[in-house]
Amino acid sequence: MTSLMIKLAKIVLRLLAVLLSGVVCAVPGFIAGSMIFAIFGFEFNGRQGYEAGGPIGFILGALIGLIASSVLLFRKRIAK
Repeated sequence: MTSLMIKLAKIVLRLLAVLLSGVVCAVPGFIAGSMIFAIFGFEFNGRQGYEAGGPIGFILGALIGLIASSVLLFRKRIAK
């Protein structure tokens, strides 16, 4: 029973690490998206500059962080 609880705890900790890395990667994505849209003057959904690029960069940064960290942390589990 305890080995099952240890395995479950490891999985939960890995999931928390994946979520944390997604949030950590979302912040630079927000900044990069804001800068790119502000520099090049793109317009999205009636908004221009950082108002348009910030949320898009945040979402893309979070997705990149979630995918990359899940592949790295769950690589051994997937290979079995």
